[in-house]
Amino acid sequence: MRIKLFIVMILVIFSSGIAFQIMMLNKTNNEKVDMVDINEVVKTVEGNWGSINQETIDNSGFQQQLTIIDNRENVIYQTPSNPFNNTYDAIKNRDTIVDVKQNNQVVGKIIIPNNEQEIVQRMKKDLLISFGFIVGLLFIVTILYSIYLYKTLLKPFGQLQQFAANVARGNLDIPLNMDKNNYFGAFTESFDLLREELYAARQREYESNRSKKELIATISHDIKTPIASIKAVSELMLMRIKDEKMIKHVNTINSKAEQINLLVTDMFHATLEELQQLKLTITEEPSGVLAEMIENVNYDHQIGYEPIPDCIILTDPVRMQQVIDNIISNSYKYAGTKISISSRIIQDYLELHIKDFGRGVSEEELPLLFNKYYRGKNVEGKNGSGLGLYISKYFMENMNGQIACYNREDGFTTILRIKLAS
Repeated sequence: MRIKLFIVMILVIFSSGIAFQIMMLNKTNNEKVDMVDINEVVKTVEGNWGSINQETIDNSGFQQQLTIIDNRENVIYQTPSNPFNNTYDAIKNRDTIVDVKQNNQVVGKIIIPNNEQEIVQRMKKDLLISFGFIVGLLFIVTILYSIYLYKTLLKPFGQLQQFAANVARGNLDIPLNMDKNNYFGAFTESFDLLREELYAARQREYESNRSKKELIATISHDIKTPIASIKAVSELMLMRIKDEKMIKHVNTINSKAEQINLLVTDMFHATLEELQQLKLTITEEPSGVLAEMIENVNYDHQIGYEPIPDCIILTDPVRMQQVIDNIISNSYKYAGTKISISSRIIQDYLELHIKDFGRGVSEEELPLLFNKYYRGKNVEGKNGSGLGLYISKYFMENMNGQIACYNREDGFTTILRIKLAS
């Protein structure tokens, strides 16, 4: 349909050019010598012979150039800019020569110059003008049609090509915005729907994988807490029992617990590398839950703590238990001393100060303790992954709390600042 429209436009342009040329030819034909007009001017000249002037010629209605001479070729009247030399030249130029008679005698002549050369030159000029007019129109129409083709065909195709390249690279966030009225209108909508479906499928796959990784990370880290308790109890039993057979069994329990701990640690590392966060569910809880959490890790009554002030705290009980387990476990492992816990309310926080009486850590290591996989210089010969304090800090900050640590002269202190409910 659009190609037919272009052809019609070309035909209209040619028709306009032909009409223009016909108009110019008619104008040229009108300029040819009219014998009726010549007869009129001859009669006027014959009737006014001897007193011919500009007014006489004007009254005849004759519009062309002319020269009036007598028999001796003296010029009686000549229109301005009329190049007359003599009768010989007029005959040579094929000018129109008409006799002027008085009493049936020739008394002079009217010479009307032949302007065929001028007409030919004018026709050539008119042809060039009409040709330039047609070429100009064709050029303009071609440019307009090229712009039209670019907008409706080439540009949409380029956009479709770029869109396909983005989809191939996996960039599904950029939509395909195109006019449905172009040649690819029916396809663009389908391609964009395909992009949306691919994007939705990718999001579902991402969420599914993320949920699995979160589940593995959560379970693996949660398993580490009871494993640590089993190890601690088995080590306590080894210190107290004397029977060789029982010692062997407890050593087996301890070694298997350590084996499980290493496997779970490996599994946790594999998921934590790709996982950005572990989910927390923060609720309002009475501060008494903290005493229960401390008792859960109070093996052999090594922990002494003051009564915790009554208040309502914002916490995730499961994650808070993991934080306390991590800190107490580190004190058992690296300090090997009794543990003292004090608590107090400062502004909007309940603070727990967990103190051991070991050697602590060097001052340059303090800022690094909460980094992922960092283990201090005092861990030689002790198992661990360097994730306990890193995860504890993550949990505390996501429960709107804080964690910090410092060296004392007689040991090491970790402070947990737990947000109070409003």
